[in-house]
Amino acid sequence: MSDYDVIVVGGGNAALCAALSARECGASVVVLERAPQVEAGGNSRFTAGAIRTVYNGRDDILDLMPDLTDEEKNNTDFGSYTEEKFFDDMGTVTDYRTDPDLAEVLITQSFLTLKWMQGKGMRFMPLYAKQAFKIDGKFKFWGGLTVEAYGGGPGLIEALTESCKKEGIEIRYDARALSLIKNDDGVHGITLRQSGKTQELIAKSVILACGGFEANAEMRTRYLGPGWELAPVRGTRFNTGDGINMALEAGASPRGNWSGCHAVAWDRNAPEFGDLAVGDGFQKHSYPFGLIINADGRRFVDEGADFRNYTYAKYGREILNQPRQFAYQVFDQKVVHLLRDEYRIREVTKAQSDTLEGLVAQMEGVHPDQFLRTIDEYNASV
Repeated sequence: MSDYDVIVVGGGNAALCAALSARECGASVVVLERAPQVEAGGNSRFTAGAIRTVYNGRDDILDLMPDLTDEEKNNTDFGSYTEEKFFDDMGTVTDYRTDPDLAEVLITQSFLTLKWMQGKGMRFMPLYAKQAFKIDGKFKFWGGLTVEAYGGGPGLIEALTESCKKEGIEIRYDARALSLIKNDDGVHGITLRQSGKTQELIAKSVILACGGFEANAEMRTRYLGPGWELAPVRGTRFNTGDGINMALEAGASPRGNWSGCHAVAWDRNAPEFGDLAVGDGFQKHSYPFGLIINADGRRFVDEGADFRNYTYAKYGREILNQPRQFAYQVFDQKVVHLLRDEYRIREVTKAQSDTLEGLVAQMEGVHPDQFLRTIDEYNASV
């Protein structure tokens, strides 16, 4: 006899939405969150809560955000982000390696999914702070990213958790799933460890929504390559590949790009894992307004190849491939007002000077003469 109809392993956006969907269909549901309650929410909790979705104009946005003031409505040009543009962007950022069937579901169901989440108590707002500039008196969005969850990633998890509680979904914290209970007839439950005790839960269905292996240095090195054990983790310390390993051990077929990942520019002195007090503030995404310089004093990417949205998740790998695995972003004073808020947090690592010579003297580990030649060559070319 089953303890539950559905067991959901994980505690982030995907897991909590899966739990709510199963409950909506009448299932009894338990969520197993490996983290303690104070750290719950997976990587979702460390994000800004931005969600890419199709919308065909202002009316769709107002449908998602009925609380917008008249001033916000009148001062904002929301534009549109069509299915065709979403498909184009998915192809561009993945070099057309994306799974076409999954991409179709993601794109064509994106707006309906946000409406469903809205029906579960989620609130959304325009992503003014990070994705809009004021042009001719109106905010305009760029890069196809307009919507964020109210309260960012922490607000998203808080709202989803509250919705789960209202729906009678049990959430167990400090509950690490260890293995799938299975036989020739399929998967029947989970072996877990909670509060120092190992136990079994039987269920009709098990959903693994417990993230990747980014917090597992051994798996990062095994699949992504040498040097990846040195990379700091921007999110939770609990995503160590448990769900992936359980699925593979049960005979699941591996799919996708195992040697690729979402890797961003992250503060050089950030801690090993994400800090919920800082959230995503250690990221550094205004590089299209400046130059990225490695330890040899040289550029190694085209900073302005495209909108930040289409390059930021790739350039982390490029930085890790550089000598000593770091780089500096260099900005002229005239663009400081365009830099995102993450450059102004107390924890940011930065140097400032009125001269290039004075600046490079503060850039620990950078070859000074080559740095000055690189800047001169760049300035002469534009």
